[in-house]
Amino acid sequence: MSGQLSTVRPVGSAELVHAFPVQMPTGVTVADDGRLFVCYPRWGDPVDFTVAELRDGGERAYPSAELNGLDKERPGDCLVSVQSVVVDPSGRLWLLDTGATEFGPAIPHGPKLVCVDPASDEVVQTIRFSSDVALETTYLNDIRFDLRRGDAGMAFITDSGVGLGPTGLIVVDLASGRSWRKLTGHPAMLPVDGFLAIIEGRPLPLGIGVDGIAISADGDRLFVCPLASRRLLSVSVDALANEDADDDEVAATLEDHGEKGASDGLESDADGRVYASNYEHGAILVRQPGGEWETLVHREDLLFVDTLAVAADGHIYYTVNQVHRQPAFQGGNDLRERPYALMRTPIQGAPVRLRR
Repeated sequence: MSGQLSTVRPVGSAELVHAFPVQMPTGVTVADDGRLFVCYPRWGDPVDFTVAELRDGGERAYPSAELNGLDKERPGDCLVSVQSVVVDPSGRLWLLDTGATEFGPAIPHGPKLVCVDPASDEVVQTIRFSSDVALETTYLNDIRFDLRRGDAGMAFITDSGVGLGPTGLIVVDLASGRSWRKLTGHPAMLPVDGFLAIIEGRPLPLGIGVDGIAISADGDRLFVCPLASRRLLSVSVDALANEDADDDEVAATLEDHGEKGASDGLESDADGRVYASNYEHGAILVRQPGGEWETLVHREDLLFVDTLAVAADGHIYYTVNQVHRQPAFQGGNDLRERPYALMRTPIQGAPVRLRR
């Protein structure tokens, strides 16, 4: 060796779509007409608005500043802390409100699912979760849709839990607003015991359960993964959608698809690929329909790739937000360096469209 260290060779391309100078984003979604929506949960930083549309190079409270105004006396009528935003197969925008701030317990009546019609920028439906579905320790994390099920479709949500609270999956019937839990506290939903992430060369315990979620192109399987795990799992959507199926019946449909690395976000495309962020290595991996994993993009500056969103414009969009540098993981020290980023990388796939 010459004594000179080689630099890390990047893989693929990553285009900066937007730099966030102040608020830290988690979720991102892209409408078919190119409109971009993001969210910023209230984790302790000052948050002026928890959902925004990115327009003309700026961030605008969406659908209104009024709805984004936190009012703890009326948590059912405002957006408390939105963790995920997703455009469904029919083009509606859904806002997944944890109903909790600073990782505390959910405020009664706060956890909800809010539907906005982007054509009018108006709220058209609000589904509130009962206390036996959104538990005091529930953390509503991410969501996927199959609009062919039931009268108006179903939504599937990961509950990552707060502290030692139980994790699991939540199913929502969009027509009636009825919801139910599946696999609460099941080992597949829990962080791997003793899991230790290595990010930027430093060990970091991340005891967080089921987080990432993606639905298969045919709608048969729901892919999920705990944040504190390196394996890809899936479960039958038929079993989840059957409100009367007990957890043993649902658990019997679980499949372990092997190693994928440590992931936060999952996503899928219409050709059967599954995408997984890799927060330890600044990368996004893609699982081909035959099961082979490949690196889609890898760069040193992709410091904690969070949410993934496949868009109709032939790109996968993703937030890069330095989650691991937050004070909660760094002994009270805030090591984040603004701005945060929204990036995109070209792919061959199109969004999954499960609709009638």
